[in-house]
Amino acid sequence: MKRVWAPWRMEYLEGTKPPGCIFCFDASQDDERLVLRREEHAFVILNLYPYTNGHIMVVPSQHLRRPYLLKPDAQQALHQLLMRSIQVIEEHYGCDGVNVGMNLGKVAGAGVDDHVHYHIVPRWNGDHNFMPVLADCRVISQHLDDTFLQLKPRFAWSA
Repeated sequence: MKRVWAPWRMEYLEGTKPPGCIFCFDASQDDERLVLRREEHAFVILNLYPYTNGHIMVVPSQHLRRPYLLKPDAQQALHQLLMRSIQVIEEHYGCDGVNVGMNLGKVAGAGVDDHVHYHIVPRWNGDHNFMPVLADCRVISQHLDDTFLQLKPRFAWSA
């Protein structure tokens, strides 16, 4: 049997996360935190533990547990950034489909359940191979730094 090593996942699996909310940080840290775009009410960030290449999240700036708690202007801004982000991912990757969603609460699969956020996960025909089924792991073929460098210019549209 061959083994696939992904030691970077252990930090996530063991729950050794830094204190505080992973989404609440100063804009001066955007590049090191892999923020692709920041707007007044929301930002786009790469997922550090992606399901596939290009797995991003759209996050409201305000720290809230549920999307309906956002004020209407923040809801609208979040939704507009979500729509534009889906377009960027589809155009950049030429993927066959996209999963978009929120996991509200730990029981629903939320890794971060106190700061609501959308996931955008590009999908391709054939990306369900034997690795997740037999080995309970995913193979990500591109380094996060390379993904960031490729996607960052695509999120640089003018407001």
